[in-house]
Amino acid sequence: MATVSFEEATRIYSKTDRPAVDRLTLEIADGEFLVLVGPSGCGKSTSLRMLAGLEDLDEGVIRIGARDVTDLAPKERDIAMVFQNYALYPHMSVAENMGFALKIARVPGAEIRTRVAEAAKILDLQLLLDRKPGQLSGGQRQRVAMGRAIVRSPQVFLMDEPLSNLDAKLRVSTRTQIAALQRRLEVTTVYVTHDQAEAMTMGDRVAVLKDGLLQQVDTPRELYARPANAFVAGFIGSPAMNLLPAAWTNSGLQIGSAIIPAPRPAAAVGTSGSVTAGFRPESLQVVDSGDGFAVTVNVVEELGSDAFVYASFAGNDAETISTGHDVVARVDPRVAPAKGATLHLRVRPGELHLFDAQTGARVD
Repeated sequence: MATVSFEEATRIYSKTDRPAVDRLTLEIADGEFLVLVGPSGCGKSTSLRMLAGLEDLDEGVIRIGARDVTDLAPKERDIAMVFQNYALYPHMSVAENMGFALKIARVPGAEIRTRVAEAAKILDLQLLLDRKPGQLSGGQRQRVAMGRAIVRSPQVFLMDEPLSNLDAKLRVSTRTQIAALQRRLEVTTVYVTHDQAEAMTMGDRVAVLKDGLLQQVDTPRELYARPANAFVAGFIGSPAMNLLPAAWTNSGLQIGSAIIPAPRPAAAVGTSGSVTAGFRPESLQVVDSGDGFAVTVNVVEELGSDAFVYASFAGNDAETISTGHDVVARVDPRVAPAKGATLHLRVRPGELHLFDAQTGARVD
């Protein structure tokens, strides 16, 4: 096991306007499960490939433990990678696939069989060792790919969206298995995904990237409760945080025609006092007419234990707040409103997030 360090790591592809990864500085603790998450093109897979040695660095340093591995070949880095497409050899059995890297390294046959058997027991693959990949389900193939990584006993596991080819139900159960397995093995793991729900449920910490830049790295709880900027606030959480234009008045923060009593921050906020107000769907409560802001229900998403209302602003607020800023609110599923109904919503005290309208940075 080992720590992993990115120090100002930068990757610039030819004929591009900006770096794919821009001065990434990140410390990953020994035995930690760190998830890299972000939208397509944010640099998360490139960061992982730089760590694996599959992409060169244009600037910066990468260390695994005390070793500078920046210029080392992948085979010299003592890492094992699990790919999105599993990359199993179709003509080999499960046991042969799992032990192939050890065979290439000229590990004695008896030791290969022992290590494959141990990994198969951990992954519940004992009855599948003689089968070929074509005889396995997607989830079983994914476990074989994991087993191939485990038998090598690497210092670091690297996983590049390993669950993206699985159906939704299997993806949920398998991510739980991977997280439990990592905690059992206590191997430093860097995991890439575009699915923020996957990131929040698996990682000890989550690093959010956008346009090659690290936006925030923290525990899932802190990312949700204290996003560093408006991008993280809108990316983390399902449904996403509501983000609306707002401005300070003598009475408090004004969103449309509604006034939310709140002290103005001591720090300067833009040049006009305008901010972006953020609040989670569960931070909204339905109130009587005349209190809060009015919305018209467009869609009700009923999920059994929860119901989410997707609504647009009504009345005067429909003119003062652009139609691009709709609202999502969690409501009681037992009394969910009908489509077309008018609701009045208010932000619960203490659950408002503020961001600078110009820079997007969090304002406390």
